[in-house]
Amino acid sequence: MSEVLLSIGNLTVGYSADHKNILFENLEIKLRAGELVCFMGSNGVGKSTLIRTLAGLHPPISPINKIEVDPKHIAVVLTDRVNAVNMTVEELVTYGRYPYLDWNIQLNDRDQEVIERAIDLTHIQHLRSKKIYELSDGQLQMSMIARALAQDTPIILLDEPTAHLDLNNRVEIMNLLRNLSRKENKAILVATHELDLALQTADVIWLANRNKKIITGIPEDLVLNGSFDETFQFKGFDLKTGKVFHEAWRNKSVRLIGEGHEYLWTKNALERNGYSVAETATTKIKIEKSNESLTWVIDDYKNCSGIKDLLYNMTAKIFPN
Repeated sequence: MSEVLLSIGNLTVGYSADHKNILFENLEIKLRAGELVCFMGSNGVGKSTLIRTLAGLHPPISPINKIEVDPKHIAVVLTDRVNAVNMTVEELVTYGRYPYLDWNIQLNDRDQEVIERAIDLTHIQHLRSKKIYELSDGQLQMSMIARALAQDTPIILLDEPTAHLDLNNRVEIMNLLRNLSRKENKAILVATHELDLALQTADVIWLANRNKKIITGIPEDLVLNGSFDETFQFKGFDLKTGKVFHEAWRNKSVRLIGEGHEYLWTKNALERNGYSVAETATTKIKIEKSNESLTWVIDDYKNCSGIKDLLYNMTAKIFPN
C-alpha cells in the first residue's frame, strides 16, 4: 500500500451541532500518495463543504477542534473567482510560493525552479504574460492548478475543476491530474460531476450518499456492485454499458454483423431510431470494409454509403410501415 498522507477519523461535517445540518458523520478519511481520488455525489449532498473542511476553511462538527492545515502540506483549488484580474498568469502561479517566503518576500532560485516546473507541467508557457481577465475558463483553471503545483505540497484538493468547461478542457484537466498523482506521487482529491471521466481516470472513487456516509472503492467495483446506481438512481441510463436506454418503439428487430467502432455507432443509431438489435432477427445488416471505405449491406443486396443512408432505407424500403 502507498503512503497515507492524510488521515482523519470520526469526522463529522456540517453547519452546526444540530443533526438537521449534518452532511457527513463519523467519516474515516484517508488520502494516499500516488492516487487520484474522485469525490462524487448528487447536487447539494455536501461535496464542496467536505473539501473546504479538509482544507481548514470550514470548521468540522467533530472533532471539535478546527482542522489545522499546513500550506506546505495541502494546496487547494476552489471554484471561487480570482478578483485580481489584472495580474499575469506568472504572478498568479508565483503566489503558490508565498508559504515559503520570509519577511522580505524575495524569490530564490529554488522558488523560481518550482514555478517554472509548475508552468511546464500544466503546459501554460504561452500564457505566462497574459492577464487573468484575458483567459478562457479552461486556461484560468490550468493556471490555478499551476499555482497549486507551485505550492509544492504532497496533497492537492480541487472542487469542481472542470465545471463549465468544454469536453477537450475537461479531458485535458482530468488527464493532467491523473498524471500528476503518479509522476509527482501526490494525493489528489477532486470533487466532480464528471462521471464518465472519473470512471476512466480515478484510482479511487468516494461516493457520497444520502445516509451521510461515503462509500469508497475502485470505479469498476462500484459500477458492478450497484453502488453508483444506488447513489445516483439513474433514469434511463445503464452505467454498466455506458448507454442511454432506447425504447424499441418500431417493434422491428435487425441482426447487425460487424466489429469495432463502426459496429458500436451503427448499433447506437439503430436503437436510437427505434429498432432492436438481436441475433435471431431475419433482417440482416452487414458492415463491410474495403480500401478504407465502409458499406452497410442490407440482406445481401441493398448497399448503403453511410448510416444516414442505412436508416433511410430501413425506414422507407425495408420497414415502410
